[in-house]
Amino acid sequence: MNTDKLNFVVPAKAKMTSFVLMGLGLISIICMFIFDVAPEGDHHYQHTRAWANIFAGSFFFMAIALGAAFFLGLQYAAESGWSTSVKRIIEAVTWYLPWGLSFLMLIFILGQLHMHSIYPWMTEGIADTASPNYDAVIAGKIGYFGAFWWIRTILYMVAWVFFTWKLRKNSLDADSLGHEEAKGFHWKNVKLSAWFMVVFAVSSSTSAWDWLMSIDTHWFSTMMGWYVFSGMWVSALITITILVVWLKKLGYLEFVTESTVHDLGKWMFAISFLWTYLYFSQFMLIWYADIPEEVTYFHTRWESYKALMWTVLFVNFAFPMIMLMSRDSKRNFFFLIFVGTIIFVGHYLDMIMIVMPGTVGHNWTGLSWMELGNFLFFLGLFIYVVLHNLSKRPLRVKNHPFIDESIHHSY
Repeated sequence: MNTDKLNFVVPAKAKMTSFVLMGLGLISIICMFIFDVAPEGDHHYQHTRAWANIFAGSFFFMAIALGAAFFLGLQYAAESGWSTSVKRIIEAVTWYLPWGLSFLMLIFILGQLHMHSIYPWMTEGIADTASPNYDAVIAGKIGYFGAFWWIRTILYMVAWVFFTWKLRKNSLDADSLGHEEAKGFHWKNVKLSAWFMVVFAVSSSTSAWDWLMSIDTHWFSTMMGWYVFSGMWVSALITITILVVWLKKLGYLEFVTESTVHDLGKWMFAISFLWTYLYFSQFMLIWYADIPEEVTYFHTRWESYKALMWTVLFVNFAFPMIMLMSRDSKRNFFFLIFVGTIIFVGHYLDMIMIVMPGTVGHNWTGLSWMELGNFLFFLGLFIYVVLHNLSKRPLRVKNHPFIDESIHHSY
């Protein structure tokens, strides 16, 4: 094995691409705030579409890192061996998490300072009967928001970063020890991951309620957390798979077998179906019950976002079902990158569909350069951070007890 290929060096072309994407995206974001003008008659417009785009980009790429952290913890908790050879790639993706959470925290703080109106419940006087902004429905829920919302938000962020940092630190520390001593760090991560699974099971759902569902403050759904979770999970799997295939194309990861890549493709295929099941179930149950408090969510989307709804469903369900069904498709590297990229964009569109109706509403004019430019900025930043972290440690895990099983994984 070529030992030089165990240490990843960020290609100049990849680094330049990330800078170009960030540059184009930053210019687009500046232009968004210039050209995102108020609809006629709205004198309180606060560049809502621009802020909604930034929020969607911040949350989507943060969710990829969080989904990767969940997948990493799941492999430890299940004592799975097949994925050990790609563990450094998973860890590199997780380390975008502090960046993504920092963007979200900034957006939350600016919202609390009334610099944007993404969250209606943050509106000044929303629970004050003497205020012209009073909303009886939101006032009834205000105890859930306010200081309690901020406490929950801080707890989510601290817990996620702690578990992610600790899992990665233990993994890296194990490589500097002897084989027997390193086993202790592995079993520490198994126990830590078991706790992380419990924390994640609760916080992934409640954070989706707090950060996404509360955009449509009058509406509620007990399935929203699972729906968001499935989207972040499949997006993380796509990212990991594309990175693994790309690195193998560059001559790295010689120790990663074709069967391991095939398994990643199977995960992409399977979780796409989980997402579809939750997408349809949420819609079907709300449609069937026909309760006014629930149908308002889909009523807005059906009226002004119908084309986007159908596009998201086709790209994220029909496309992977048709394209990834066969065994050969999951072992064709070019095909995996192509299909994965399409589904990745499809899930970003899903995030747009979650965020825009509750913020921009019926003023939506369809996808434009605003959405594209914002996406490019966060994509460029994500690529730079992940590749930079990937280059800081050898690509091959040294002392993991399942590494031999993983590098000989074949079927």
